[in-house]
Amino acid sequence: MADSKSPLANGGELDWASDDKNPYNWSMRKRVYHAVLPALFGLVVTFASSIYTSAVPQVMEVFDVSNTAALLPFSLFLLGLAFGPILAAPLSERFGRTATYMISLPIFALFTLGAGWAQTFGALVACRLFAGIFASPPLVVGAGTNADLWQPESRAVMTTLFALCPYLGPALGPLIGGFAVANKGWRWTEWIILFFAVVVYVLALGMKETYKKTILQRHAQKLGIATPPGPSGLVALKFVFYVTFFRPLHMLYTEPIVIAWSLYIGFSFAVLYSFFAAFPYVYRTVYGFDIQQIGLTFVSIAIGSILGALTVILVDRLLYQKRHMIRKSQGAAGAVPPEYRLYAAMVGSFGLPVGLFWYAWTARQDIHWISSLIAAVFIAWGNLCIFMSGLLYLLDVYEALMGASAVAATSLFRYVLAAVFPLFINQMYTRLGVGWATSVFAFISVAMMPIPWVLFKWGPALRASSKCATSKA
Repeated sequence: MADSKSPLANGGELDWASDDKNPYNWSMRKRVYHAVLPALFGLVVTFASSIYTSAVPQVMEVFDVSNTAALLPFSLFLLGLAFGPILAAPLSERFGRTATYMISLPIFALFTLGAGWAQTFGALVACRLFAGIFASPPLVVGAGTNADLWQPESRAVMTTLFALCPYLGPALGPLIGGFAVANKGWRWTEWIILFFAVVVYVLALGMKETYKKTILQRHAQKLGIATPPGPSGLVALKFVFYVTFFRPLHMLYTEPIVIAWSLYIGFSFAVLYSFFAAFPYVYRTVYGFDIQQIGLTFVSIAIGSILGALTVILVDRLLYQKRHMIRKSQGAAGAVPPEYRLYAAMVGSFGLPVGLFWYAWTARQDIHWISSLIAAVFIAWGNLCIFMSGLLYLLDVYEALMGASAVAATSLFRYVLAAVFPLFINQMYTRLGVGWATSVFAFISVAMMPIPWVLFKWGPALRASSKCATSKA
């Protein structure tokens, strides 16, 4: 719970806990609106990442480049998303969370426009990279907006719906892009992004600020109260870079919990994004699908992602919330050990290797294509369970500022891996074949299966020895 009295300046105070400026005190309708919009922003920018994959064959033909080169605009967009915290943090600190959405999306749209008009391959690559960089803030700031709106014990549902976007958006991209490219040409993949971006931007015009610091500063200015000067110039810039880049990098090699989850989430996420190169190869060469049919295969990823989100919400309702109510009745202020967030990942850890092995040895001509797509549902389901459970666990373990750095570390790692994996997928599948190429990923996922189980048992000891973990539950 936020402090009940928030100082403005010179002894002035605002009763933050009960004031209607506090997002916790907004009506349910208003809070849901402000939670849904960041999810829609995230949906648009992740949709933009993958819709381009439908354009790859035409890009190869128009610009006379190889398949690997044609995938660069896809991979560099993801690399741009990896560095979101570096851009998002100073924007949100200076202008607030809502302004960050409203500033970054139009710039993202301008670079998307540039990609659509690109007359050279170099221009296309550059525009997609910068579009990815300016698309990234909503994915970072959205988590903060949810934290502003919901108490920790009631945050899981909306956070899960927000986290669904990096999975549902990419699944919808090739589905829509396949029909657009077949009927209108590759440039329409960029025009469709612009259309959705404009719609979401218009819907977001009614958003209010949710960040406590910005709300208090604006309230003080309205009353003519001088706010205490904060760090500025190089000092402020140094602090922002430390929190959003250097500390996450430091945690990536000093914090066992962050290392474990970054590896697991990063690998799982990269496997999912590798399918945006693998699916076209598999279903074109094995089953002779055209570009529209290939786009439809990604419905399996969308279904698996939705089922994964429902699983996380169900686990939260049946296990975590019950534990929260028990501890609250015992006078423990509702504090639940972070390890109770791991149940969904423990279940999902089976779904990923099962789905991968299933896909590996059923994606062949003598077996109907529906079997491999059912396997893909399991892959996406396990993937989202692992990701969402890990995200909630990290936020509970490290809390507030340290939690933001821990999540930034996993975000940086997973998008860098997701950018790299698609670049070698075609060569890997060509040389090893579909069965063994996919089985390589399956064997690695088996090796990583114990991570949530080990943390469930020994997580408290690791938290106790950590210099960064702040959870006392």
